[in-house]
Amino acid sequence: MDYVNHKLIKPKSLQSRSYQQTILATATKKNTLCILPTGLGKTNIAIMLAAHVLEKNQDSRVLFLAPTRPLVQQHYKSFGRFMNIPAGEMQIIMGTMKPHEREKLYDKTIVFATPQSVLNDIEAGRLLLDGFGLLIIDEIHHAVGRYAYPQIAKTFNEQSGGRVLGLTASPGEDREKIMDICRNCGIEEVEIRTEKGEDVMPYLKEKEIAWVGVELPESFKKIAGILEKAYQKKLERLRRMGYIRSPRISKKMLLKLQAELSSSIKNGSNKAFGGISVTAQAIKVEHALVLIETQGIGVLEKYWKKMRSGTKADRRLASEMEVSNAMWLTHELFEAGSKHPKIGKLCSLISEQLAKNSDSKIIVFANYRDSVNEIVSALSCVDNAKPVEFVGQREGMTQKEQTKRLDDFRSGKYNIIVCTSVGEEGIDIPAMDMAFFYEPVPSAIRSIQRRGRVGRAKIGRIIMLITKNTRDEAYYWAAKNKEKRMHKTIYGIKHGFGGLG
Repeated sequence: MDYVNHKLIKPKSLQSRSYQQTILATATKKNTLCILPTGLGKTNIAIMLAAHVLEKNQDSRVLFLAPTRPLVQQHYKSFGRFMNIPAGEMQIIMGTMKPHEREKLYDKTIVFATPQSVLNDIEAGRLLLDGFGLLIIDEIHHAVGRYAYPQIAKTFNEQSGGRVLGLTASPGEDREKIMDICRNCGIEEVEIRTEKGEDVMPYLKEKEIAWVGVELPESFKKIAGILEKAYQKKLERLRRMGYIRSPRISKKMLLKLQAELSSSIKNGSNKAFGGISVTAQAIKVEHALVLIETQGIGVLEKYWKKMRSGTKADRRLASEMEVSNAMWLTHELFEAGSKHPKIGKLCSLISEQLAKNSDSKIIVFANYRDSVNEIVSALSCVDNAKPVEFVGQREGMTQKEQTKRLDDFRSGKYNIIVCTSVGEEGIDIPAMDMAFFYEPVPSAIRSIQRRGRVGRAKIGRIIMLITKNTRDEAYYWAAKNKEKRMHKTIYGIKHGFGGLG
């Protein structure tokens, strides 16, 4: 095995891979967007580039940005493990620190920080970026809109003129969004590798990917049918009002319409109030449809409970005949203990896996916190299963609790981790033998990130649970098609990267 040989990298600590060296060569010359599947060492490229920049200019500093506090800490630990730099010269900076405390810490050689705290310090005049020779932006696909990344990158490029390295497993399939990311961060070159690339395949283990279909019970279909009727009524009303014309309407289209109507109201249009009310109702009914088809009775029952005790508009929607009937049928099934068939299938498949290999490490992804709770409860009854939930800080789990859960998982206290989207993006969850998608996600970014959790150190299996003839199937194909478009778009941008214009 070959190792990276550099005075600022600890001897025989960092494996040398040809594709990483190729990307590094580009990144030393141009501001680079590095698109690399999870587990193939994006952080290692950042470490090597940091070593190169710091060796070239000993007075230079490195600023490493990551979107969450756990990710910031994770990168700090990775750099500490590989870089031959005193621990006192590496510093974590977060918004939980008082501003005057942060100001004194930016003179360290390598600074790891959350973006909003850095932007706040720039805007308050507490931080100049002229002393930094390298800006590393993790999960750079966030660098759009009003997120802090674009403004920090703009300031860095104006004040420093140093290198920018952007890291992501998947920037999305929309060409204009990818170009926005590049423009926003001053990117001059794109380096992309996929799991099928010849130079990365030797470092990836096989992944067995399969989808398992389940049938929606008739009692669930009855509720779905009532909700579909209510949903179509809302859409028809929006058509009569002149707000929609397309025969097929997606949730994305409704959310866009809602934003447009909200903007009209801010500009003084009283007419838009009626439209935005019906649009909001349509979105809520469509969400209930998603829950009954893809999640289950318990999750839908909680949704109805929140609606009944919600705003005046929520209570008015709840009193409508179709919605009220759906609520009543949901409650009947909930009282009878009905579960979505995915729950039984998941428990059966995990039981089989643990019977074959009791040392298996398994991850289950689910979209909703309530589904996570239901899954953990059901898996607790499976022989040899030791499940634990893992959710984001916005969903009620503190950073300290997250760290402890992962430590307990690594130690063997748990063998199944059930998580929301927090488990998809970057956090150092150990490589898994098996991953379950409780539902497909219609996002290429999230789908790629989920898959990256297996096949990193050994052959892994990925199983998607799909309710037949429902939105699950539509989401599965949407993600698949978006991923194809993403690769085509990125390669097109890479090969025609003569300027961003």
